Amino acid sequence: MIPEDKIKQSDTRIFKAVFPNTTNHYDTLFGGKAMQLMDEVAFITATRFSRQRMVTISSDKIDFTQPIPAGTIIELFGRVIHVGNSSLKVRVEVWVEQMYEEGREKAISGTFTFVAIDKDKNPVKITV
Repeated sequence: MIPEDKIKQSDTRIFKAVFPNTTNHYDTLFGGKAMQLMDEVAFITATRFSRQRMVTISSDKIDFTQPIPAGTIIELFGRVIHVGNSSLKVRVEVWVEQMYEEGREKAISGTFTFVAIDKDKNPVKITV
């Protein structure tokens, strides 16, 4: 059983402003850019949890429930949700908020799976 405090200590939050150079012709954040940012946050979360070399091996269903317009702020939040022998899963949520108004909405969520590797890129046990 993984101690809850170890999971909380690896929680990762990153904030970004959505600028026009990251948006599509609808003036909303490119889905691919959002997925790139989510994978980055998931990687940081996995690495902070394990303190080992980690690589992404899959992303599960990613739900885009709200568009993310240019000129907004997004918060990406990553949390470890499962730890196996050599792999772990990180849930990432993306929240959007207007720059000059209160309130926020969850816009995207998805799960990323990572494997711990050694210097030769072979899978190794996650040490907790």
